[in-house]
Amino acid sequence: MLKEEFRTHTSYSGKHRFLTFPFFVFVLSLGSGLTIDKMLETISFTQMGTFTNLSAFLYGLSVGAFGLMGREYLERRYGTSNYLVAMPYLLPISFRTTFLGIYLRDAIFYVLLLVLPATMGLLAAAPFMGFHVASIALLFVSILLAFMLGMSLSFMASVIYIRNVKSFTVLTASIAAIFVSHGVFGVPSLSVIIPSLGFQMNVRPFGSDTSEALLYAGVCGLVTVAFTGLAYMLVQVRINIASQSHKDLLPSYYRRVRVLEGVNRSLLAKELLDLRRSGIIAKMFFAFVLPLLFLSFTTWYVNNGLAIPVGFNAVFYAAMVGFIGVMMYNWLNNIDLAEYYSLMPVTVPQLIRTRILVFLLLTLGISAFFVVAISILNGETELLWLALIVMFVTSLYMVVMTAYLTGLKTNSFLFDTGVLAKFSILSFFPDLCLTILSFSLMANWTIALAGILLVLISMGIVTRLLYNGIEGKWGRASFAA
Repeated sequence: MLKEEFRTHTSYSGKHRFLTFPFFVFVLSLGSGLTIDKMLETISFTQMGTFTNLSAFLYGLSVGAFGLMGREYLERRYGTSNYLVAMPYLLPISFRTTFLGIYLRDAIFYVLLLVLPATMGLLAAAPFMGFHVASIALLFVSILLAFMLGMSLSFMASVIYIRNVKSFTVLTASIAAIFVSHGVFGVPSLSVIIPSLGFQMNVRPFGSDTSEALLYAGVCGLVTVAFTGLAYMLVQVRINIASQSHKDLLPSYYRRVRVLEGVNRSLLAKELLDLRRSGIIAKMFFAFVLPLLFLSFTTWYVNNGLAIPVGFNAVFYAAMVGFIGVMMYNWLNNIDLAEYYSLMPVTVPQLIRTRILVFLLLTLGISAFFVVAISILNGETELLWLALIVMFVTSLYMVVMTAYLTGLKTNSFLFDTGVLAKFSILSFFPDLCLTILSFSLMANWTIALAGILLVLISMGIVTRLLYNGIEGKWGRASFAA
């Protein structure tokens, strides 16, 4: 299974480029370690440890959701090849064993790909910054516990989703209620929700209560094993692939998009119909809305719960919404394999442009709703007009930039270090500028506003250039490549 995961990623970016990805993570971690003194001028060491554990937990949640793709994996074939998850139909191995193997594979794969290189980067910075090796080792243990907790929870939730959508809804609502209760009432504590944080706060450099730390680590480990075991028992023995028939809906979709000028209406109608046919749109919105809910909670919690004066206002939030939304473009490229387009009078650039438009149709309304809501909650309705402009420009910029760099293979190409470096540069500088300028709005409105408008105009120009460049970059690409 590890070989399958490795081959899947290297088949697009190449073995050597893919293997440089851990080095890229190492360099980023080293840079963060060498500049930690500057970071501590804004937030405390304890808050940094909290955010690190939360990030590892959330990353585990995203990795463990492979169960949601079970049916899609069974339906897809690459020529004469298929995913190993389909092997129980052909070989004497159960679905439970297969899913457990996938769970362990992803745990090992992403620890080696991200968590371990990040830890090595901090170790490399230790001689220059005075970090103690034991503290870094304990941080690694804490991050590993948080990551595995999130991954096991997501694994269990995805298996429950396959069996019963209502139970899945109850589970996710309960998890959300626990976090909201913590944010509003402070109960339960974050260390109870994420025990790895309790472990981290009781070991150096935060504390020295060994017994308390071991208690939290033990609880975290037991809960992880319990979630994994429950998921293993609930794995459906066979995933039924149901065929459905629909009446001819393409003409009605074609008529609905007639108001959009200058687009390939037939292709747009087909893409929208494919979303309905696949049944994946609910998963897409869950994957998009959940990070927005967490971002909204974080913005509110930092401003009101922690009372950290970092300037998280509606404009900053709108910029983050625009940058986060690009994950939906990745989903659009994972609904179906695109090889069948090779038999149609369609080019790769045409499909890329159509999916950019589909992305905007799916996300802009939801993004605007969240921006309006956070503006009202923060009492910053006077910034709403600017926040909506920032959200729209950043959303358009991010999806066009991602489409230009990755084409139709977004997920795999982002493991190509060359593409990832370009992606990081093109997203980091606008994000940094908008963050700094949004924080300055209350101190110097005129200069900050002028700076934000200048950044938005620059992003608009780059967006136009990249959009026009899609034809040249992907014009000769094959759907089967």
